Amino acid sequence: MKLFKKVISLMLSIMLVMSLVSCGGQSNTASSGAASETTEKVEETNSTKSVNPNRPNKEENMKKTHKIGIIQLVQHAALDASYQGFVDYLNEKGIKFTEDLQNASGEQSACETIAEKFANDGLDLCYAIATPAAQSVVAHLENVPIVASAVTDPAGSGLCKSNDNPQGMLTAASDLTPVEAQFDLLVELLPNAKNVGILYCSAEANSKIQADMAIEAATKRNLDAKEYTVVNSNDIQTVIESMIGKVDVIYVPTDNTISAGFDTVATICNENKIPTIVGEEAMVDKGGFATYGINYYQLGKLAGQMAEEILINKIKPGDMAVRYLDSASCTRKINEETAKILGIEVK
Repeated sequence: MKLFKKVISLMLSIMLVMSLVSCGGQSNTASSGAASETTEKVEETNSTKSVNPNRPNKEENMKKTHKIGIIQLVQHAALDASYQGFVDYLNEKGIKFTEDLQNASGEQSACETIAEKFANDGLDLCYAIATPAAQSVVAHLENVPIVASAVTDPAGSGLCKSNDNPQGMLTAASDLTPVEAQFDLLVELLPNAKNVGILYCSAEANSKIQADMAIEAATKRNLDAKEYTVVNSNDIQTVIESMIGKVDVIYVPTDNTISAGFDTVATICNENKIPTIVGEEAMVDKGGFATYGINYYQLGKLAGQMAEEILINKIKPGDMAVRYLDSASCTRKINEETAKILGIEVK
């Protein structure tokens, strides 16, 4: 009997111990599961938080007043239109900004002075109008995003690594002119022309690129082309007069120096019955004969769109390919009064 009681007691003790062990295991497993679930939630939360700082806060960027420095090489109709299109676009989009508009009056030394000033002004963005202006600011503004316009070939002018992938602090809205179409227009309107004088300022890299394109276009059409260059506006009259009797027509690309002094070009050419095929319509308005060219106001709006992406969406200019206006933005324009002076019948 005593032995039986001891066996029963021992069995009960073993069952009690097993019961406690079983309960303890269940408790640990439940605790481990809860901890794992909590950890996953924390990790998910932390992961979400880590992405947010990289997302542009467009609402805050729209509330901010952005400081923009604008450098324009010289005052003439095309560059003025590029400026106006730029500010009009930003205003239409409701982007708040203050502007510091500086005009270099065609002087490279003035471009350098303006660029040095902008380097100390804490700008959020710089808008550079024309190649020499862009060349100055890109050399001085190391950490300021730059959008340029009225630049034919940014990479070819040393402003960026490539037009498809700028990589630095500058991108641009190019005013690459449709040279081939302009020479088609020349042949159409002046079928008897043989000798073409290509007039531009040798100090503008933008113009040299177009002059090379013009020579190629002339050669394709069996025209004889010769370059005539000026160093600055003081040379325009002398160079134009030297062309009299040597050329049948003068081709002028989108050159800032020539455009600013085009009144002189038109006066001498029209008096001597020399037609001019020009790079943009502002020169036609000043007495040039004809053009098939881009709209500089629309070019300015394109630059404004690029500025919006930089200021509001925080896209780096080096990641933005150079952009171009499409053919719909090109306009054929003929000065009928000039045509009468030249004795050319336009159908």
